[in-house]
Amino acid sequence: MPAPISVERVLLAAPRGFCAGVEMAIKALAWMVRVFEPPVYCYHEIVHNQLVVDRFRRLGVVFVDDVTDVPAGAPLMLSAHGSAPEVVAAARANGGVVVDAVCPLVTKVHHEVKVRAGKGYSIVYVGHEGHDEAVGTMAVAPDSIHLVESEADVAALPEPGRPVALLAQTTLSQHDWADVLDATRARFPELWMPGRSDLCFATTNRQDALTAIATRADAIVVIGSANSSNTVALKKVARAAGCRRVHRVNGPDEVPDDLWGVVGVTAGASAPEELVDAVIARLGPVHGVELVAATGEDEYFPPPRELRELLPAGSLADDRAIAASDVLAALTDAAPEVAGPP
Repeated sequence: MPAPISVERVLLAAPRGFCAGVEMAIKALAWMVRVFEPPVYCYHEIVHNQLVVDRFRRLGVVFVDDVTDVPAGAPLMLSAHGSAPEVVAAARANGGVVVDAVCPLVTKVHHEVKVRAGKGYSIVYVGHEGHDEAVGTMAVAPDSIHLVESEADVAALPEPGRPVALLAQTTLSQHDWADVLDATRARFPELWMPGRSDLCFATTNRQDALTAIATRADAIVVIGSANSSNTVALKKVARAAGCRRVHRVNGPDEVPDDLWGVVGVTAGASAPEELVDAVIARLGPVHGVELVAATGEDEYFPPPRELRELLPAGSLADDRAIAASDVLAALTDAAPEVAGPP
C-alpha cells in the first residue's frame, strides 16, 4: 500500500459496512464451505463486494449467473439479493442442497408484489434496471409491474386502467425514492403503498450517518463496489448534502493522493470492516479518528431455514455473537486455496 497521506482528521460514520442481511448471507456461505467438499455453487455474487467474492472463490465457491450451469446434485446458495421464482424452482429441481440466503427485507417486497398483483393492481416499482434485486423482484409478477428510475419514467407510464401500487428496491437512496414517490403520487392520487417503507433500515441508517458528517468534511470516501446499489446511493447522498469531493473506492489503493483536511469515511452494506481500517491507514489522520454515531443498530437475521435444518442441533447457537467479518477471516486463514471445476 502507498505511504499514508496524512490528512488532518477522519470522521468515521456509524453505522457503516455489513448490514444484517449481508451478515446472514456471508456466514451462511461460510458454513456451506465448511460442510461440503468443493465446489460449492452460488447463484450470482453472494453480496456485491469484490473482496468478499474473491475470498470465497479461493475457497472453492463457483459463482454462476444461470442455475443450469450448476451440476446435478451440487450444493447451491441463492444470493442475498433475491431470486426469481423460476430460478428458485429450477435450483430445487436440480437435486442438491439449496440454501436461499435472500434478505428478509427483499422477501417482504416479493410478497407485496405477489399480493398486489393478485388483487389486480398495476405495480410501479422503483429500482435500478439490471440490478440483481430488481430482476428478481420484477420476475415475481412480470405482467403487472413497471420499473421506473426517475420522474420522467413515471410520466411515461401507460394509463393503467386499474389501481396502482408503489414498491421499491430496498437499497435506494432516500433522495431518489422521495422524488419518484412525489411524482407517482401526483400522477396517481389513489396510490397504494405498504404501511412500512420498503427501503432497507440499514441503507437508511447508513445514509443518515453519512449526512451527519458530510457538511463537516472537506472530502468523503465511500468504500464499496461500483455494482453495489447502496454504495452508489451513499455517494449521491454525500453530494446532495453539499460535500464537494466525494470518492467511491474499492480499497485503499484507490484513495486519491491529494486529499487533505477533514475526510469523512463510510462503507456500503457489502463492504467488510477490514477495508475501512485499510482506508483509514492510507489516509493517515494526523489528529486521529472521530467516530460519529447517528444511530444504534442491533438487528439480526437468523441463518436460512435450509441451513438450520442441514446442520446438527446446536451448531448455530452462537451465530448472533459472531461477526461475519471474523467468520470470513477465520475461514480464509484455515482453508487452503481450492481450485474450481475444470
